[in-house]
Amino acid sequence: MVLKAFFPTCCASADSGLLVGRWVPEQNSAVVLAVVHFPFIPIQVKELLAQVQKVSQVHVAVLGTWCHRQQEPKESLGHFLEGLGAIFSHDPWLQLCRERGTRFWSCKAYHQVSTTPDKSIEDQVMLIFYDQRKVLLSWLHPPTVLPDCQAGDTTASAGGLADIFDTVARSEVLFQNNQFDEGPVRLSHWQSEGVEASILVELTKQASGPVCLLLASLLSLLSAVSACRLWKLWPLSFIRRKLSTCEQLQHRLKHLSLIFSTQKAQSPTQLMKKANMLVSVLIDVALGLLLLSWLHNNNRIGQLANALVPVADRVAEELQHLLQWLMGAPAGLKMNRALDQVLGRFFLYHIHLWISYIHLMSPFIEHILWHVGLSACLGMTVALSILSDIIALLTFHIYCFYVYGARLYCLKIYGLSSLWRLFRGKKWNVLRQRVDSCSYDLDQLFIGTLLFTILVFLLPTTALYYLVFTLLRLLVVTVQGMIHLLVDLINSLPLYSLGLRLCRPYRLAAGVKFRVLEQEAGRPLRLLMQINPLPYNRVVHTYRLPSCGCHPKHSWGSLCRKLFFGELIYPWRQREDKQD
Repeated sequence: MVLKAFFPTCCASADSGLLVGRWVPEQNSAVVLAVVHFPFIPIQVKELLAQVQKVSQVHVAVLGTWCHRQQEPKESLGHFLEGLGAIFSHDPWLQLCRERGTRFWSCKAYHQVSTTPDKSIEDQVMLIFYDQRKVLLSWLHPPTVLPDCQAGDTTASAGGLADIFDTVARSEVLFQNNQFDEGPVRLSHWQSEGVEASILVELTKQASGPVCLLLASLLSLLSAVSACRLWKLWPLSFIRRKLSTCEQLQHRLKHLSLIFSTQKAQSPTQLMKKANMLVSVLIDVALGLLLLSWLHNNNRIGQLANALVPVADRVAEELQHLLQWLMGAPAGLKMNRALDQVLGRFFLYHIHLWISYIHLMSPFIEHILWHVGLSACLGMTVALSILSDIIALLTFHIYCFYVYGARLYCLKIYGLSSLWRLFRGKKWNVLRQRVDSCSYDLDQLFIGTLLFTILVFLLPTTALYYLVFTLLRLLVVTVQGMIHLLVDLINSLPLYSLGLRLCRPYRLAAGVKFRVLEQEAGRPLRLLMQINPLPYNRVVHTYRLPSCGCHPKHSWGSLCRKLFFGELIYPWRQREDKQD
């Protein structure tokens, strides 16, 4: 039987002593956590292990002995190492030894309870070195397809090593409690020389409590104000549901409430989610402050206000030229003269009203833009959401044109389809939601034929107006969609996890791989366990944050079908379609 002994690399040069760790019978493995150095009193070692087991809920025991013969002669230990198995009874009993003057290791395991009289059974030991610090700080993810290893390497899935990682993680108290190192029992592990930046970490922990409590109280007050019944009245609820700015502010309020919550994270997933939200908010505010400084330098807000009215006049002029072209003979097509003139004048009147409104608001545009620019201090996403709402308001006349053309076109399409069923002796059964047979008299067929002919001859004119204004509306929706995608990227991108994957790849582990260190006849096999980091695409997929961005809810087929039949397509999602 082959026994796997996981030995920390930090203990390879430690003084001789006892191997303290956990035995995993399911894996037939021994996980060494620390080395207890000579001299020691056995009862103190047992008290230490009992204290660690009580705190960490990990069955920690003495697994065997460790002898570093390059530092101590064999005679100094004598028969003391052999007699320790009777004091610390553990089956199997490990004996690890590093030969003097060589790089070879001796690894043996004995079963003290043997069926053979006066003889113990010796097992083969496979010695696996691991970086204790990396294993402790890493979080092992579910198994995945690992990348190909180099020659001489072997791979292992994360599922079979979950107990190993869990043992090291739950034994953190053994590494961080200084009384274990300064007491009567002296240990060697990866933190034997001290904890880095422990003072800064403790000061941060002490200061974060009152600050989080104060901010949580303020955020709860804001949440109570936003949940007031006044906001549920019809005009305010409609505006709140349709404006991207309101949705983004509510989304950020939820993020801040979760970040500054005094409730401790229950799992590494929740802790990582909090860290990603905090970094996302900080990056968002930093980008917003950069935008705010850029807008207020060189009076760029005044320049934008002065350029807005001429741009609006230019757009209105181009729309008027477009309508005049449609009212003539566009592309040589022969339109219905009466309907063409009615639709053209109707839309020209809307353009006139819109330009009058823009000129009426022109004295206040600079003040509006100045206050809008101040909102960038809340974050780049808030500024982009306001920009999307401003584009929606400035192109409201194009939206009206699209709605008018789509409704008129849809009415004619459904009228033609209904009259076409009349010619075939069919009708739509509203109650059963199906097409049934029906017999019509002569008058009904005559009126149906007359209406069908009128709609057929009016359809090209209506379809042309619908096509032009639909293309304009799709152009506006595309611009808004790009802004929403940028907002969604800032909201949902797990920046902290990506930075952790870039700077500390071992923290997000997808599995491990083994590299052969020594493989000679008559010598134990020695391997080095290395952590395979999680791929970037899995990091984004695993830690992606929820967002309030506008995601398309239609496939390309359904979108084309709606456009063909004249059904309205809105750029926003209804509240019931959103997912938390």
